[in-house]
Amino acid sequence: MEAMWPRCLFLFFLLTCELSPEVVAEIQESSDDSPAPQEPVRLTDVPEAMEFIAAAEVALLGFFQDLEIPAVSIFRDVVRKFPDVAFGISTSPQVLAHYNLTGNTISLFRLVDNEQLDLVSEAIENIDANKLSRFIEINSLRLVTEYNPATVIGLFNSMVPVHLLLMMNKASPEYEESMHSYQKAAKLFQGKILFILVDSGIKENGKVISYFKLKTSELPALAIYRTFDEEWDTLPTAEVSVELVQNFCDGFLKGNGPRENDESEEKTQKVEL
Repeated sequence: MEAMWPRCLFLFFLLTCELSPEVVAEIQESSDDSPAPQEPVRLTDVPEAMEFIAAAEVALLGFFQDLEIPAVSIFRDVVRKFPDVAFGISTSPQVLAHYNLTGNTISLFRLVDNEQLDLVSEAIENIDANKLSRFIEINSLRLVTEYNPATVIGLFNSMVPVHLLLMMNKASPEYEESMHSYQKAAKLFQGKILFILVDSGIKENGKVISYFKLKTSELPALAIYRTFDEEWDTLPTAEVSVELVQNFCDGFLKGNGPRENDESEEKTQKVEL
């Protein structure tokens, strides 16, 4: 139990970095900006389901024995809210059995760490659009996940203990090229490191940046963090390249001198911000 405390402490710190209501509203509204299919894809057999899941960073599948239950209508209603999530439905007993399911289940699949997260029959009986939307928002981790109050919960519920943060202003001229390199590097560490983007242009994210003892003048910067022992290291950089990110991550994974945030008094002060 003691080994879990540092992880919980850092999670608590990040959860205190709440964005303003205006920013949260902007995040939520952005999901409605792009057109999306109005119906989930019907998946009739195991190969079709496997191919569908493998092709998406985040896939939400409804495994239903009966398409007349209320949960099916709710499942279909939330499709338009998440244009970047692949939605599928299957009633095939073989497909349910393949994914170790015995009853009506809504499952979220993540490419980044090969996780399958299930809402089983008991939860589905009481599901509504808000609850299902929240489940998707919290757990939709990607090769690169942007930090916000919803995604931070999913990040720290992941079984991947090492997180890499790119702290950079999304409005900067170098952002697009840097993100392209960052995403390419993320594929090299799939299942080993969670790649996170922290937009330094958002005022509230300053708490995350200061946690790693970085100043605005040092950005862009990379910060790598291991949740179970709170070891971390940072690398201010003017250019984000695949090689630079790969070397930084490899060095940390091999134990090449990451710093440990063991200053308990100072750490406690930061948590209470």
